[in-house]
Amino acid sequence: MNTNLGESVIVPVDGKSVWGDLILVPGATGLVLFAYGSGSSRFSERERFVSGKLNEAGISTFFIDLLTREEEETDLLTREYRFNIPLLAERLASALEWAMKGHRTKELRMGMFGGSTGASACLVAAAKERLGVSAVVSRGGRTDLADEVLPQVTAATLLIVGGKDSGILDINQQSLGLLGCKKKKLEIVAGATHLFEEPGALERVAWLAERWFKVHL
Repeated sequence: MNTNLGESVIVPVDGKSVWGDLILVPGATGLVLFAYGSGSSRFSERERFVSGKLNEAGISTFFIDLLTREEEETDLLTREYRFNIPLLAERLASALEWAMKGHRTKELRMGMFGGSTGASACLVAAAKERLGVSAVVSRGGRTDLADEVLPQVTAATLLIVGGKDSGILDINQQSLGLLGCKKKKLEIVAGATHLFEEPGALERVAWLAERWFKVHL
């Protein structure tokens, strides 16, 4: 796991503020914003592990809370926010716009990494032309929740799915055909289930993401 939580920052979203962690690597040319699945947080061990591998490869990374503290408390009771993909995508878009204006980050090419429902929010955000996202990596993504906008995605997109995650694999195979980007690929991690908890599975995800971002960022 990456033990570097980075520099704490406050990011304005929808007239509110959320906390974020910015991990800047000297000499980096790209910045990857992370989004996580329902019920997870910016401290997700899986995403932090991948972030650490990207940092080692010379890529900066960025985490934000997708919900305010009040929204998180409400969501624990009602689950009303975790599947609100348009809301989560707008939060990600606000974070990217914040980074695009920051004096230390505005020159970096922007990428996104998302898991499960976070992946669909990444793809919806990436479809917004104003953001100029260069690359997206989805890990076990619910890409079907973004199907309507996939033809508008121009960012190079990598879909990573576990070989034993049959339902999500079917979804991603269909979404691959809908993507409008010229550079797109589906990678299947043999023997892996949805959370990539099998020995070596998450390491494979990190390696695939690192390779994709190094080429496209």
